[in-house]
Parts: sequence; structure tokens; C-alpha cells
Amino acid sequence: MSRKQREQERVRGIFARRALLLGAGQMGLLGFLAWRLHRLQVEEGERYATLAEENRLSARLTAPPRGRVLDREGRVVAGNRLNWRALLVAEQTADVVATLDTLSRIVPLTETERARIEREVRRRRRFVPVIVREFLTWEEMAHIELNAPDLPGISVELGTTRLYPEGEHLAHVVGYVAPPSERDMDGDPLLELPGIRVGRAGIERHHDRILRGRAGAVQLEVNAVGRVIRELDRREGSQGDDVQISVDAELQKAIRGKIEEGTSVVLMDARNGEVLTLATRPSFDPNVFNSGVTAAQWRQWTANRATPLINKPTNGLYAPGSTFKMVMMLAALEARVTTPGERVFCPGHMDLGEARFHCWNRNGHGSVDMRQALKVSCDVYFYEMAKRIGIDRIAAMSRRLGLGVPLDIELPGARAGLVPDRAWRQAQGKPWALGDTVVHGIGQGFYQLTPLSLATMTARIATGRAVQPHLTRAIAGRPVRGSRPEDWPSLGIPEQHLRLVRESMWAVVNEEGGTARAHRLPAALGAQMAGKTGTTQVRRVTREQRERGFRVEQLPREWRPHALFVAYAPHDNPWLACAVVVEHGTSGSGAAAPLAKEVLVEAFQRLRPGNPTPRVAQVPRT
Repeated sequence: MSRKQREQERVRGIFARRALLLGAGQMGLLGFLAWRLHRLQVEEGERYATLAEENRLSARLTAPPRGRVLDREGRVVAGNRLNWRALLVAEQTADVVATLDTLSRIVPLTETERARIEREVRRRRRFVPVIVREFLTWEEMAHIELNAPDLPGISVELGTTRLYPEGEHLAHVVGYVAPPSERDMDGDPLLELPGIRVGRAGIERHHDRILRGRAGAVQLEVNAVGRVIRELDRREGSQGDDVQISVDAELQKAIRGKIEEGTSVVLMDARNGEVLTLATRPSFDPNVFNSGVTAAQWRQWTANRATPLINKPTNGLYAPGSTFKMVMMLAALEARVTTPGERVFCPGHMDLGEARFHCWNRNGHGSVDMRQALKVSCDVYFYEMAKRIGIDRIAAMSRRLGLGVPLDIELPGARAGLVPDRAWRQAQGKPWALGDTVVHGIGQGFYQLTPLSLATMTARIATGRAVQPHLTRAIAGRPVRGSRPEDWPSLGIPEQHLRLVRESMWAVVNEEGGTARAHRLPAALGAQMAGKTGTTQVRRVTREQRERGFRVEQLPREWRPHALFVAYAPHDNPWLACAVVVEHGTSGSGAAAPLAKEVLVEAFQRLRPGNPTPRVAQVPRT
């Protein structure tokens, strides 16, 4: 074989080996592909089909309507209304700025709104809607729809927003809602939905979870980048449960129409603790929080010395003055430091060491027993009782009657107030003096009590039960526990002691010489009230002023005493308990007692005593 033939044979061998290797590689690759295809399509076909379907479908939550708040007669005091809002989809318009310019000629947009919209358009994907304006009026919505051809990318969407028909009249009770903040995020996916609101105050906050409802779901078909192609299925959410409260909206409005700035009125059903009225002035409009509180509005509220944002019946703190003297009577009887018939002489003052403690009546009341002392509000008598009882036993009876302790009211932030004792004073590093005890015997000193706690005290005295004030009558049509008198335990105070206090309070209003005799209920009403006046100093009266015979009317209004009055009615079958505080009203008999009379007359005319078990209102949802 020639050299040329050997070379050709060698080349053919190399080619054959390479062809064999290449063929083997191809067969191996084809085998791997076949195995992989079998695995994907046969062994794992079902799993990948499911993943593909999940990528094609997008399930999104939808916000449910919020539950309503109803008053005791079933009137809606917090409901929902339609909310038209304009949205912008950037990919549907060639020029976002031009579109916004056109829209501004229909619905004026501020520079701040324009900046926010343009910022959100830059931050989001172009197919994601951006809210341009919420709370459109019907006219604004109609103009946008009419000019739709000239507004590419602009659409109008219908949602709901919170509505408070009674406005400022029930603002402190019902509260308001606002968008959730980061601290509200508790894992509930509902809070991440656009347009969702959470309770920020009052009943709205206390029953927020009940009122929220359950989210609905919509199933959408989307493409690879998440753009919505079409809606495949929709499941509506469940509206939040309705909450019925004990306050009567019409009575609340009527009473607020009678009071002035700085006045608080609490009216309760003494039998079961239901709060019928919780009124104060000034207040605020909770509807403002839906559209956002402006900086100017917030400055106006916070700069107002009358503090419209504070619910004074539950958060205002006052010394109780002579309305505290019923506590002193019960404490003295329980401690057995006196008897109802023992008489104490009042010359118009009491000396203790070098200090002199004055009675409100400079000429004194002469010799008085316990019943007379409350009727004429003799300070000297209760100075003497305070010395005998001691501050710790006074404090114990106070708390038993609901003073200075947390009350189970459904208003977040409600204050318990302060009833001092020796331990409290020692915690401040100061000793408790006998003079302190004497002053506290007439409800002055360190006491800080709310009008709600004074109404609770009055209800407990009237019924002998440890009723707790509450606002909730029913949830989702089911009465709540605590709506019946028998739900509340006895105070454990002897009935004869309570009877003496009630008779003394009746004398205050209905007997000649009583401090509130001029303000007894009209005979035509067929009921009598029992009550007690109170006047608390906000500025100490000096000895020089007393010697000059000054009158409190000469003081600037902000230095005048607060006026208080507590009462229950009818005397023979109590079912209403009331507390009135008039800031700087000068005297309880002159300012608070006549107002309490008007409040009780209004309540008798509007409310039915009936059975204290709540009648649950059945109001159809719309």
C-alpha cells in the first residue's frame, strides 16, 4: 500500500471515530431530552400545570363595607356613603402632564396634588392606577365622564366612605376613622387594601375589628408582567357587624342645644349603667377626617383653649366639691364615727391649730344633724366627719362608689381620675397632714374626678348596685351582657344607710332651705328628683379677700369656681342618674342645678322608662 493510500486510510479512521463519538453524543443528548420531557410532562406535569395556572391568575382582596353604628332607637350615627374617585392609568395616555392640565380645567388640582400624582406615576408601573382625587361631587364626576374622550387614562371608580350624619353632636362618642398607619398593621391583610379605614377614637376604635368585616376576593387573568387582561370571578366581602349604642341621638342634640362652652352633661340609666347622653361643648366634625384634616384646621383645634378634641365627660378632671358629701355620709356611717341624729355646731368656720377652715355660709348653720348637713351643704359638719373617719376610709368608700377607679366605658383613653390616700401621698415623698383630710371632707384638695364617675356614683347610690357605665347595647342584633339590673352585684352597703343618703338628697331639692330648692322638677311631670349641688374653687380665696367681703362675680371668668350638680329621678323609683359640670359657672345652685333640671325634663319627655333590658333595633342595611 502506497503512502498516499495509508494516509487516506488514516483520515477515514479518524473521521469514523469522530463520527462515532458525535453520534454517541447526539444519542446521549436526545436521550437526556427525552428523559427530561418525560419527567416534565408525565411525572411533574400536574405540578407545572398548576404553577402555570397560578401565574395566569391573580387573586386580589377587596375591601368590605364597614359596619354601621346605630343609636338606641336604631338611627344610623355612623354609616357609609358612595365615594366617587378619579384614577389615572399612565400607560393609557401619551402625555400625563397634558392630561392633568385638561383635568384641572374641570376639577381644579392644587400644586401639592399635582406633585403627589406625578411622584406616584414615576414610582409605580405605568399600568397601575393612581388616585387623582377622592370625594368627587356628583357634578364633578359627571363632568369627568362627559369629557372622557379628552381625558385619556382618566377613569372614575365608585367606592364607599364613612359618613357621620350627626356631625359634632356625637363626635366624642362615635369617634372617627382614618387610613391605617404602620403601627396598626397586625397581620390582617385587609389593612393593606387601598381605601380601607380603621377606627381612631370612640366606638369606632373600641369595636374596630367588629366593624371592619371580612374582605372579598376578585380573580383576574393577567399577562406575564402582571397587567390585568380580564376579570374571571368575584366574591363579595362580608360587611362588618352593626353596633348599637345606648345614646339617644335626638336627646343628645337637644341637650347640647342647652349647654354652653365648657359644660359637660352625663345622663345614665341608673338601673343598668347604660349611658343615655354624653354631651359637651365644644366638639368637632368627624367627617373632616375622611378627606384629611388640613394643617390650618388642626392648628385651629389645638389652639382653642376650650379643647374641642377632648371628651370632657370622660377626660375632664375636676374636684367634686360638695357633690362628694354623700360619700362622706356613707363612710361615716360605715366607720360608726357618728349617728344620723348626732348634731354638730357650725359657727361658719372650724379652727385646726393655726389654720381656719371656712364654711360657705359665713354666718354658720348652727346645730345640724347628718340629714340637715347635706340639705344645707354645711362644710363644718363634713370637716368634723373627715377628722373622725380618716382619709384611707374615705378613699375606700369613694372607690366603692366608682370614683378614682377605671370605669368599663368603651371609649379608649377615658381617665380614671384620682382619689388620694396616705399611700399616694407617701409615694410623692410627702406626709399626709390632718389639714389635708379636713379639706378633702368637702371634696376639695387633690381630688380629680370626671363627670362620668360622678354620674356613676349617683347611679350606685340610687340603686345600691355596682353598675358600670357602658355604651354598647347590642352587636349584630344580639344584646350584650350587663344590660339587666341583675347583672350588677350589690355594693354591700346597708339599705338603711343608702335610704338616709337618698332622703337627704331629696331634701336638697324639695324641702325649704335646700340648696337646690328653686330647681325641683315641675309638678306636672309627676316625678321628683333628688340631688346635690357642688362648687369647687379653681383659685384660693385669701383671708384679705374674705375680710373685704369680695364676691366671686368680681373675678375674671377663668378664675371663678366650677359649678356641679348630681341627681337621680324619680326619687321613689330611680332610673335616671345625671351629672352636670359647668366650668367657671360660679355656683352649683346657680348654674349646674337649673341645667340638670332641664336635662331631666327633656329625658322624661323623650325616653320611656319601661324595661331596662334593651330593645334591639332592627334596621335594614342599604
